[in-house]
Amino acid sequence: MAKKTYTKENPTKCCPKFSPKGWDKSKVVWKNKKFIKESTFNIFHIPINMGPVMKKLWQQISAAKASPPTDEWLLLSCDKSPWKGDHYAAVTKKVPGASNVTISGTFLTRVFEGPFQEAKNWHQEMHSYVESKGKKAKKIYFFYTTCPKCIKVYKKNYVVAFAQI
Repeated sequence: MAKKTYTKENPTKCCPKFSPKGWDKSKVVWKNKKFIKESTFNIFHIPINMGPVMKKLWQQISAAKASPPTDEWLLLSCDKSPWKGDHYAAVTKKVPGASNVTISGTFLTRVFEGPFQEAKNWHQEMHSYVESKGKKAKKIYFFYTTCPKCIKVYKKNYVVAFAQI
């Protein structure tokens, strides 16, 4: 069974309220977990076209009826460079016309809370955490659980870091 990501509370009718329970300092193992991938144009790690990219992902997922249950929904982000970010939306099956990818591996997670500008510090904290476990992070993804509009309502910005070991 997948780890639950959201509660049933959704006063915004946009992002359900994230449940950090069970995510901090946990281990996640995936074998060929299905995602579709899109990229953003970034300026110094700040995505410029995130809105249109998210809209495209949602349209593709909806058209294919490939959305996981709301409480298991997951979107991972990883900056390839200061100029490009890759975003992976979890799906339940292959999505026609999309960039379908699978992710496999073992991941250590941490939950952070605060403004997006802290991502650089969280990235470093994640490396330190993984090293404290005697491991080395191959890649780090961030799961930004809530959109900027909903953060204002919930007054919390939870971000889950996934370090592939």
